[in-house]
Amino acid sequence: MIGSNNILIRSYVGFRKVFYVQDFRRDLLTIKPFDLKKLIKNFPDFPKRGILFRDINPLIGDGEALKYMSEEFYRRFSAANPMMIAGIESRGFIVASCIAIRFGLGVTMIRKAGKLPGKTSRQSYQIEYGTAEMEIQKGSFLPGQNVIVADDLIATGGTALAAAKLLKEEGANICGFAFLIEMIDLKGGASLRELGYNTQSLIVY
Repeated sequence: MIGSNNILIRSYVGFRKVFYVQDFRRDLLTIKPFDLKKLIKNFPDFPKRGILFRDINPLIGDGEALKYMSEEFYRRFSAANPMMIAGIESRGFIVASCIAIRFGLGVTMIRKAGKLPGKTSRQSYQIEYGTAEMEIQKGSFLPGQNVIVADDLIATGGTALAAAKLLKEEGANICGFAFLIEMIDLKGGASLRELGYNTQSLIVY
């Protein structure tokens, strides 16, 4: 018997061989809105005076919130036909993994320089008091492979733009950016959209 959440792909009666694939369309139609923002805790003057820290720990500690995040990014990016998810260190690894599991894909880690073994490619980017470098392992992508870049937050967009440049130099095709939080006044998301990137954020401040 075929379950209600499965569809039949192919059947060979003589060999009694049947292939199934999970059909997620029913889930997409019935997903209920979830207020992720209510789970974010605000900590003024952390890590220093004048900064309002948005803490995602209560959100990622909530199983229903993680499920909603996975489903919502799946809904928004299904048409992009992703083949790999790239997560930016370090909380981006969590977002990337949620998306990857829903799509049935793998995750590539974009790490701080010096954290990955073997041959790597590096890209520098601006931070508040100078520059930093990120890296990926060489051979992480096939030429033209569609990749979604994921992170927990986008502010000015410098890290995301550096990640895009790094991945493109390795032959990847950036088919989207997925962020849990977007700080709209800092215009990082707007910059990515102006460059033509499909940029999706679940929480906007």
